[in-house]
Amino acid sequence: MADGAQQRALTAAFPPPPPFWKHFTPANLQKLEEIKQEAREGQDPKGKKKWTPAELRALKVPPELRFLIPPEVPSNGHYSVFGELQSLSTALPSLKEQGIEQLYPSPPATEAGDEQSLSRPSRPLNHAYYLLKISKSLLLNFLEFIGILSVAPEQFEPKLEDMRNLFVNAHHLLNLYRPHQARESLILMMEEQLQKTKEDIEEMDQVKAKVETILQQLKNEGSDADAASQFSREKMETDKELNKKAVEYAQQIWQLLDEESGTD
Repeated sequence: MADGAQQRALTAAFPPPPPFWKHFTPANLQKLEEIKQEAREGQDPKGKKKWTPAELRALKVPPELRFLIPPEVPSNGHYSVFGELQSLSTALPSLKEQGIEQLYPSPPATEAGDEQSLSRPSRPLNHAYYLLKISKSLLLNFLEFIGILSVAPEQFEPKLEDMRNLFVNAHHLLNLYRPHQARESLILMMEEQLQKTKEDIEEMDQVKAKVETILQQLKNEGSDADAASQFSREKMETDKELNKKAVEYAQQIWQLLDEESGTD
């Protein structure tokens, strides 16, 4: 009974939180950190060790703290999510493997030893064409389903199964595009990063050109200032020489005047 209740809780649309959530308290987290610190002091004095789940489970941890240790990441097989098994394989299983009738043809497989088929590339499956056919079949089956409900409602189940099969086939065809979508999304993201890098480089080149222009202007202004300073120094020296000669000339005139006045 307990197992049945647990299974119903796992597969419910809004399942309750697992019961061990009560162990995730600040006090328990602190205790786990203290245990890891004590074990780290003996193994890693610098305190830079990163614990793996297996190493944590190997420590002497109280039962209430073991819920705080994450499980190992599954490497193969299946894992359970809300009572449903999920496969770790990235390959999309075919409809035949899932026991579902496939309503569209499979791509032609290359037979071993067939040199002609090896030299000639296989024709890809036209997914859009078959998706359109399935969509039209869905509309027709829906009209038939409405007619059955209006005439003999108790005979709805076979038609409902046909519609379900059509939806599953359409969904599987769309899922076949997932690798292509992921590849194109990655290409688009890399192109955006490349464009952003080019724009950053162009912006840096513009800033570099502005800085070089400003430095050249400062250099030219410095040269003009040096030339003006040199001209000013030369002019001051020239004025000084002229003033000196004027003073000497005035002294000579006064000396002559003094001599003339002494002779009289």
